[in-house]
Amino acid sequence: AEDEVAIFERDMKEFWIQFKISYGTEQNNQTSALRDLCKETIEALSEKWSKKLKEEDLMIDKIQEYNNEILQHSKYIAEKEEQLTEIKSKLNQEEEQQQNLTESIQELKEELMKKMEIKSSKNKAAKEKVEQVSKIKTLFKEHLALEMRRIHDEQLQFIFRHIDHKDPDKPYMCTLSINEQGDYEVTSCTPPLDCIAELQLKLRETNNFSAFVANIRKAFTALSYK
Repeated sequence: AEDEVAIFERDMKEFWIQFKISYGTEQNNQTSALRDLCKETIEALSEKWSKKLKEEDLMIDKIQEYNNEILQHSKYIAEKEEQLTEIKSKLNQEEEQQQNLTESIQELKEELMKKMEIKSSKNKAAKEKVEQVSKIKTLFKEHLALEMRRIHDEQLQFIFRHIDHKDPDKPYMCTLSINEQGDYEVTSCTPPLDCIAELQLKLRETNNFSAFVANIRKAFTALSYK
């Protein structure tokens, strides 16, 4: 019985020794496998995150590049907007100058039209006066021994005869013209008459040409007796 107990105890010791060896080996194997798995997992995660970080770095670089491009485009747009503003300002100035020029041209046209109307009116009045003088020319020559003739610068010269009873053919002359204002103006009188300015004024006021000629003849006749 003692031998059997000793054998059992020995067998039990060997069993535990083998169990411990077996368990320890298995545990070591599991720990090694777990460590390898962890290592592989960490390496995989490291590679994955490293790749991800590289992608993020590339993305950051792209974003920075896009930001730089946007900044350049913004500067370009700002410059173009400034140029456009300057062009608009110049166009507005040119339009204003064009408007002022158009208004000035219109004013000049209106002023020219007025001057042309005034000139036409003066020419018409002058023509009417000349026609009036021409109509009575024959009458004066026949009844008053008066000769009228047109001389230089559109002047009308009156030559009176039969004034001086001592010398009937002696000429008494008065030259008349129409000035820029369309009024009668005595340019010469031979011999001179003291009343010529008064007679000229009366002619302008009354426009009575016949009376003017008759008064000139009377004045010459009175002068011939002095």
